[in-house]
Amino acid sequence: MIVVAGEALIDLVPSPQDPSLDGQLPALLPRRGGGPYNTAVALGRLGSPAAFCSRISTDTFGESLLHGLRSAGVDTALVQRGTEPTTLAVADISPDGSAGYGFYVDGTADRLFTLPPALPEAVRALSLGTCSLVLEPGASAYESLLRREARRGVFTALDPNIRPGLILDPDAYRARFRSWLPDLALLKLSEEDALWLAGPGGAAGGDWDAATAAAGEWLGAGPAAIVITRGGDGLTVLTPGGGELTVPGEQVTVVDTIGAGDTVNAALLHRLDAHDALSYAAVASLGTDDWHDILRFAARAAAVTCSRAGAEPPFVTELAA
Repeated sequence: MIVVAGEALIDLVPSPQDPSLDGQLPALLPRRGGGPYNTAVALGRLGSPAAFCSRISTDTFGESLLHGLRSAGVDTALVQRGTEPTTLAVADISPDGSAGYGFYVDGTADRLFTLPPALPEAVRALSLGTCSLVLEPGASAYESLLRREARRGVFTALDPNIRPGLILDPDAYRARFRSWLPDLALLKLSEEDALWLAGPGGAAGGDWDAATAAAGEWLGAGPAAIVITRGGDGLTVLTPGGGELTVPGEQVTVVDTIGAGDTVNAALLHRLDAHDALSYAAVASLGTDDWHDILRFAARAAAVTCSRAGAEPPFVTELAA
């Protein structure tokens, strides 16, 4: 089983605007979301045994979030409940389909997550990321979960999915991020995430050179592999010893990019499992052909998500077709 830990929230996504309503605000459509939540749902839709570990509100939004997990076949036994409201994220969709977010997080249920007992023995992998590792007091509980499970041999994956508006002290967060690296088997992040985490002056050269230079340093601190997403330019995996492989993105008409990176997370874990590679040693031993298959699968899955509104990852039957 793969456990995904982190926030579940509601994205408020603007509806397509009628040109005749000049100057009026678009309606906001509620969509289930949150990086870890989307990853768990995507894993379930791909057919991977998955469980979600979080704290979800007992309000109407929270009930809908639980329904979405169960509909995707995701185990919810590790979900904590609270009477506090559900976190809201207001999406701002640009003309190219990329999304920015404003968050309403004060006093919400998911940031009050507490460290659970040891995960079941059947758990083979743990994936974390996004807001859950920023907002206290829950962030410290998720960090403790990461360290504890990594040190008992669980395969660990991280997608920091940086939201700068939530990070009050960037230097402190960058230092905290570096402290997680020894406990990671797989690090997945976007090119923009890598540049932000490298910090001002953290890496020299052009954008891609700076991102890969920073990733090379992080590889030396722990992960067996780092996957960097590059939007329409595809995905690149970096491995210790200087290995680098890029696959192109799939051509698709982009509606929006909400949930695309989360779909990549799930697709990577799903396909690594298909290669019997949910261990540090197995990832470190993967060859070029293996990574080509894994990255191409992730690119196809992300393209499907981008082709429809909101975080709607594909079912495995869609990718088979």
